[in-house]
Amino acid sequence: MRFGKKLRAIKYHQGLVGDLIFDLVIGIFLLIAVVVCVYPFLYVVSVALSSGEAVNKGLVVLFPVDFSAEALKTVLGYKQLWISYANTLFYTVVGTFFNVVFTCLAAYPLSRKKFVFRKQMNFLLAFTMYFSGGLIPIYIVVTRLGLYNSRWVMILPVLISAYNVMICRSAFESISEELFEEAAIEGANDFYILGEIAVPLIKPTLAVLTLYYAVARYNDFFSALLYISDSKKEPLQIFLRRILLQSSMEIMQTTNINMGAVSQSTIQVRYVCIVVAVVPIMLVVPLVQKYLVQGTMLGAVKG
Repeated sequence: MRFGKKLRAIKYHQGLVGDLIFDLVIGIFLLIAVVVCVYPFLYVVSVALSSGEAVNKGLVVLFPVDFSAEALKTVLGYKQLWISYANTLFYTVVGTFFNVVFTCLAAYPLSRKKFVFRKQMNFLLAFTMYFSGGLIPIYIVVTRLGLYNSRWVMILPVLISAYNVMICRSAFESISEELFEEAAIEGANDFYILGEIAVPLIKPTLAVLTLYYAVARYNDFFSALLYISDSKKEPLQIFLRRILLQSSMEIMQTTNINMGAVSQSTIQVRYVCIVVAVVPIMLVVPLVQKYLVQGTMLGAVKG
């Protein structure tokens, strides 16, 4: 009996040690992941808020050196930045609204078993995820429709994402069928059931889909690169791409800041543009963070 108790105690002790080692290893990996993800952005912010002289000398490593907001003032004083910001705000807000509305309108009938062409439409929806007409046919269709150099070209061609429709469809399928049947018996039509019953029950999923669409619309530069040539309609990402890849001297030459006195470098102006572009997304994400895991799992209950 004593030997058995001692053996169990040894095994219990070994289990605790093993758990401790496992937790330690996981903690180290998480710490490394946090450093890898956070350090680049922290470095960019530090460069943006440091003096031009410190940046040119390479003195900025982690935190700002000789704190200065002159580079930020210079970038914020550039008129084209605010034009691009306004365009991106329009594309993101209006585009996301239409994305969510049409995603619900597409997902709801596909989730209803009484829909006659349910299987066929689900197959076609999945088919578009693997096969498409290609870039050239899409470009021809968009231009023939008269959308070239129009603000709507950033919204209509990407109105629905097949993957997001599937997530929304699964969320609708998770709702009890009896609830829909009772509403139909009471005389409610499909539009009333969708707007007053189904949509409120999948708010967490819709919050996640809204975030997905908003981030996609905010970061979309390829569509603008193909279809928009008017600088007054270009989104923020095209402006940022031009500054990062071509020349940040464009900002320096069109502002009233005495750049020689401030000793700012082009790399600092580029980093400030990155910070200015990232801030809105950083402010929006915490608002829907509590729905992120819940909404994603809810949409993945059924395939």
